Amino acid sequence: MNTALLRAVVIAGAAWLGAALTASAQVAPSAAEVAAYTGLHAAAHRGDVARLKAQLAAGAPVDARDAAGRTPLHVATFARQRDAIRALAAAGATLGLLEHDRYDAVTIAAVADDEDTLRLLLSLGASAKLVTSRYDGTALIAAAHLGHDGVVRQLIAAGAPLDHVNNLHWTAAIEAVVLGDGGARHQATLKALLDAGANARLADREGRTPLELARARGFGEMVKLLEAVKR
Repeated sequence: MNTALLRAVVIAGAAWLGAALTASAQVAPSAAEVAAYTGLHAAAHRGDVARLKAQLAAGAPVDARDAAGRTPLHVATFARQRDAIRALAAAGATLGLLEHDRYDAVTIAAVADDEDTLRLLLSLGASAKLVTSRYDGTALIAAAHLGHDGVVRQLIAAGAPLDHVNNLHWTAAIEAVVLGDGGARHQATLKALLDAGANARLADREGRTPLELARARGFGEMVKLLEAVKR
């Protein structure tokens, strides 16, 4: 395949897949769901710590689930209610549970580019290493796809697997290129991955490396980063 055709194929495929992945990403509780919440879920969404503690003291199950499989911890993470997250964790909430679309609290915060909530979850013992989502990915892959470079650096520091391959046969480095926009945040994301030791030779299902994909998409700064890598 010549370079121009390869570039057209990669760009078209990236646009379609990017839209598909975004459409199927985890979904925050809707207004109707929030209105129907009672008990721990309602208190978690509002960040009502006093009500949370009262419910828990009365025996409410800390990992109760709504119709979408969200626990109060998931709801508090979506709502960025960090005091509620602390209270739930102190009460024994299981930090790594997955909701029905297989997202955990860490991945929810990562996709939302919510560095403060992510930092809190990691400090409480939540794992950056879980396999999440219908794509058998990780929080790191999701954040790399979106160019959330600060989140990526946090996850790397927390031991996220750099070279995990999801069921699309993509790593975080590949997603930063093939689903990114080539801009400053995706460049910073790729640099963070490479600086941490991500394997730049791992290829997609068609055998294309991140360097080949960056060239095909015309991402010159990413090409420079990848050309400088010896692994």
